[in-house]
Amino acid sequence: RERILAHPVALDAILTSTEKILRRVIGEDIELICVSQQPLGYVRADNGQIEQILMNLAVNARDAMPGGGQIRIVLANVEADGRPWVQLTVSDTGGGMDAETATHIFEPFFTTKGAGHGTGLGLATVYSIVQQSGGSIEVDTEPGRGTTFRVRLPEVAGIEGSEHDEVAPARASTASETVLLVEDDERVRALVRSILKKGGYRVLEAEHAEAAAEISSAHQGRIDLLLTDVVMPGRNGRELAEQVVRSRPSIRVLFMSGYSNDAVMMRGVHITDAQFIQKPFTIDELSTKVRDVLAKV
Repeated sequence: RERILAHPVALDAILTSTEKILRRVIGEDIELICVSQQPLGYVRADNGQIEQILMNLAVNARDAMPGGGQIRIVLANVEADGRPWVQLTVSDTGGGMDAETATHIFEPFFTTKGAGHGTGLGLATVYSIVQQSGGSIEVDTEPGRGTTFRVRLPEVAGIEGSEHDEVAPARASTASETVLLVEDDERVRALVRSILKKGGYRVLEAEHAEAAAEISSAHQGRIDLLLTDVVMPGRNGRELAEQVVRSRPSIRVLFMSGYSNDAVMMRGVHITDAQFIQKPFTIDELSTKVRDVLAKV
C-alpha cells in the first residue's frame, strides 16, 4: 500500500522559500503580507503539496482582485476539538462570494471565471491535499467583504522525533489495485491522481494514448483498471482501450469525458454499454465509480 511521502515540516520555512515566487505570480498591484507565529508547530506533509496549497490559494485570491488589493497569509498554532493544529490563513480584499457560490468552490471543475479562464481545479486540489493530510479547510466570505480561507493541519512532533515516526497511509483503505490514468489536461490528471492515491490505489499515468500504450507494454506487473479520457489528441480513449485490452484481457476500463454524449459516442464509446463517468464529477463520485468498476465480476 502506498504511503504519503511526508515528514515533519515547518510551514513558515516553506512559506519563506515560496514567498518570492508568490510575489511574482500575484503581480505588482497586489500587496502580499506574510506573518508567522513563533515558535510554530510542525505538521506532517509533503513540501511540494504545501507549496501547491499556497500557490493555489494565492492565485485564487489574485483572481478575485483584478483591480489590485491585498493578500494576507498568516501561520499560527491553534487549539480545536481538544487537539493542537497549525493554521494557515489566506485572506484577500476582493469582492467576496455569495453563500451559494461558496458551497461549490471545492468541487472539481467548478469555476466562477468566464469560458476559457480557469479550470476550477485549484481549490479542488487544495481540498484534496488537505483531506489527505488529515486536516480541514473552511471559507469565510461575503459579497463586498473579501474572502478568507483557513486550512488546519494536525500538529506533530518536530524534526528530532521524525526518524522514528511511522508515516501514516493517506487513509484507511483496503484498495491495492493499480490504475493506468490517461488524461491530456495536466491539472485534471493531477487532481484525479490525487483522488486515486487517497483511495490507496497505485497510479501509472500518461498524457496521451501513445504514452499509455507504451506504459502498458513495459509494465511487468498487473494493471487492474484503465481510466482514460475519451477525447484526446491522436488516438482517442476507445482506440487505446481496444489495444490495451488485447494484451491485458482481464483489465477493466472506465471512460471519462467532459464532452457531450454525442461527441463521446462519435468516438465509439456507447455510454449506455461502457463504463463511463461524466466530467465534472465530485471526488466521491469518482471514488465510488472506480470501486464499482473494479468490483464487477
